[in-house]
Amino acid sequence: MAAPMQEVVEHLVAGIVDNPDEVTVRAKQTRRGELFEVRVNPNDLGKVIGRQGRTATAIRTVASAIAGADGARIDFVDVDRRR
Repeated sequence: MAAPMQEVVEHLVAGIVDNPDEVTVRAKQTRRGELFEVRVNPNDLGKVIGRQGRTATAIRTVASAIAGADGARIDFVDVDRRR
């Protein structure tokens, strides 16, 4: 399930940012289920989060709808933070 979801999330985020080449999505398995870590350029983080988090919420909603019963969590990170 991770590979198709990764591609979908990466496509959604890349369409929003100014630096689509710097968008990476990494899947991690956690106790709470699958987590997709989205890394973007620091200048694009505001665009991905959006006003009052609306864009991030919309991306999470679309990802959850696609993931179905399995669910999916998404964490947005800028590229300056430690991996």
